[in-house]
Amino acid sequence: MLDRFLKQTTFTSLEDFQQHFSLVVPDDFNFAYDVMDGWAACAPERLAMIWTNDQGAERRFTFADMKRESDKAAGFFASVGIKKGDMVLLIMKRRYQFWTTMLGLHKLGAVAIPASFLLTKKDIVYRVKCADIKTVICCGDDEILRHVNDAQAEWPALERRISIGPVVPDEWLDFNKGVEEAKPYVRPLKHNKATDPMLMYFTSGTSGQPKMVLHDQTYAIGHIGTAAYWHNLKPGAIHLTVSDSGWAKCAWGKLYGQWIVGVTLFVYDHEKFTPADILRKIEQYRITSFCAPPTVYRFMIREDLSQFDLSSLKYATTAGEALNASVYQKFLEITGLQIKEGFGQSETTCLLATLPWISTKPGSMGVPMPQYDVRLVKENGEVVTQPGEHGQIAVCTRDGKPIGLFCGYYRNAELTNLAWHDDFYFTGDVAYFDEDGYYWYVGRADDVIKSSGYRIGPFEVESALMTHPAVVECAITGVPDEIRGQVVKATIVLGKEWKDKAGEALVKELQNHVKTITAPYKYPRVIEFVDELPKTHSGKVRHKEIREKDAEKAKCRD
Repeated sequence: MLDRFLKQTTFTSLEDFQQHFSLVVPDDFNFAYDVMDGWAACAPERLAMIWTNDQGAERRFTFADMKRESDKAAGFFASVGIKKGDMVLLIMKRRYQFWTTMLGLHKLGAVAIPASFLLTKKDIVYRVKCADIKTVICCGDDEILRHVNDAQAEWPALERRISIGPVVPDEWLDFNKGVEEAKPYVRPLKHNKATDPMLMYFTSGTSGQPKMVLHDQTYAIGHIGTAAYWHNLKPGAIHLTVSDSGWAKCAWGKLYGQWIVGVTLFVYDHEKFTPADILRKIEQYRITSFCAPPTVYRFMIREDLSQFDLSSLKYATTAGEALNASVYQKFLEITGLQIKEGFGQSETTCLLATLPWISTKPGSMGVPMPQYDVRLVKENGEVVTQPGEHGQIAVCTRDGKPIGLFCGYYRNAELTNLAWHDDFYFTGDVAYFDEDGYYWYVGRADDVIKSSGYRIGPFEVESALMTHPAVVECAITGVPDEIRGQVVKATIVLGKEWKDKAGEALVKELQNHVKTITAPYKYPRVIEFVDELPKTHSGKVRHKEIREKDAEKAKCRD
């Protein structure tokens, strides 16, 4: 399948990859037809997905199964009035129906909008209003159903409510019954152009209202680099990415690129994240490839990994936030596997990655993927040319929109133009590259701390603190200071065995620890211990919320 979308599929070196990686996009590309139905035709019995849940249920789907079920899902959706171009909100957790729903919507040419199951009525109303959503498909869980019903009562333009069960309330459509009874949808002679919209995400930004990130059909092809060369997947692999279906990370690791390669997706549907459960699934199902945010690795390495047989695991990757070098080293010691870091956003596919042909530098995001012209741009607009200089990670679009880059923020030209101007799309993330061309994360552009003339990247301090055994999670922010302008503050979640030691002695110990790891001027002059950090639906730390709370406390003191 790869050779349909790549001029060259195997590479002997990074230089070979950078020079000869070239994507091919058919004018009328549709992932569901051209990839999934393609596999169903040439390898119908190949295993496409293993699904299991925390109640012990299990389902296995071949590519032939996925074609049959997605044809029937598309037939059901068409029968209730969903058509090409319609916006459809999906709140489906990790239920297996999510994957057949996505494929069914792709076949119709409708626009899928995956969303977190943590959304409240207010969140849902905001989304259906902004995107003119007429249909929501969701889990039949009491709380989700209640929020959707409350949203529909406030915004009656939400016409269709479809439940995948177990509960299907009155006035709701029954997904499972509808799919079972539906006539399979037949591929039309003319279905869509590759530039037609396919997928949209409401970004879980760390500040402001979520933005609508719109992707066209080519986004799926853009993830070939993600799966085939960052995840390093080959046919026969069983791949697990830890992600809820509402996050863009699901599209990165549990859908497009992986199925273009033709591997088996492993999906573990669970209500509560428990590191030991994930480790048991790796052992039980002989998972070969694993990807998770750094937070998951942080909790996994605190388990007794000697109690689990992880010998099937051959490759490990991470993205979503920067990986602390201490977590990398501990995982390597225990498993013998290097964690290969990648970087990107809901607006992109994988922009930077530690690729198979290069040595891993713990804590580095790796090097640019060749489908993107990645630059670092300074505040004055100049492009960084020297190692060690800080600049915002940006994608040059002078020669057009790269395959995988979003189309813009839907219905918001102002926000699009703020992020995408002067032939660059600006990610909002600051980094530098070293003498070998490896990129290193500094922090969000609005999170960089300016203290006594120094510019301090939050991630540098976070990484230093994470090497102390007391620290499970931490967030670095700047707080106002009359003399220095700002000083560094650390908000820290302690390990359970350290919680009763929280006090001045531990504060001093942590400050001295940072001074021994990085430049002494970067140490946190203010430390606060908390039970948990404020986070977005997708698990990213809300530094802005911490700053706002600190500002409120300062007002009260004044």
